[in-house]
Amino acid sequence: MTKPASNYLLPSSLQEGGTVQVALRCPHCRHQGVFTGKGKDVYTSFPTGWVNYGVRTCPRRDCEGIVFVVALRQGDGTAVVLHSYPPETVDWDATGLPPHVLDAFQEAIRCEANECYRASALMTRRTLELVCDDQGAAGPTLVKRLQALGQKAVLPEALLLALDDLRLLGNDAAHVDARDYEEVGQTEVRLALDVAKELLKAVYQLDSLMSRLAAFKKKRE
Repeated sequence: MTKPASNYLLPSSLQEGGTVQVALRCPHCRHQGVFTGKGKDVYTSFPTGWVNYGVRTCPRRDCEGIVFVVALRQGDGTAVVLHSYPPETVDWDATGLPPHVLDAFQEAIRCEANECYRASALMTRRTLELVCDDQGAAGPTLVKRLQALGQKAVLPEALLLALDDLRLLGNDAAHVDARDYEEVGQTEVRLALDVAKELLKAVYQLDSLMSRLAAFKKKRE
């Protein structure tokens, strides 16, 4: 970020306080929402515009989680979030996940949000291992366990191939001498998380969806 102009006085209209609303996916409850300010913001002038520093609260009454944000004020009165803490995470659904699988995947999500990409790849691989264990998919190696998993859950062939790529990404993240160790970044990890989410849906959430559809159909009949 460019160094702020130290001799630039804040306009009196802003010195009185006030905040800007920001759109975030809440890091606490994982719902998208428009966050309002709590207390007064601190303001700093940059050549690119005014930057607000302040506390925001989740709009959901069952959450009201606290988030600290750094936001760039736009000319139309809106703001772009530059940084937030806790950081915003990718969208995902925890419905039906066993606690140990949930803990591992949640750690992978949090590592990605904090830009710890190799750590996220490792925890995503561990999520695969835990899913295999939970489903009784046995084998001497992870690749064999993933193949066994394909016999126990309804998984498209393309997803099984993608899971093998995800396993290899975990290898690259684990070994310093791996060919692609330094290339495990946000792009690779975001893709790995998307593949893992599809696996979790297929294994743990598809049956629940089918049950809900069946109950809905029965009710209509």
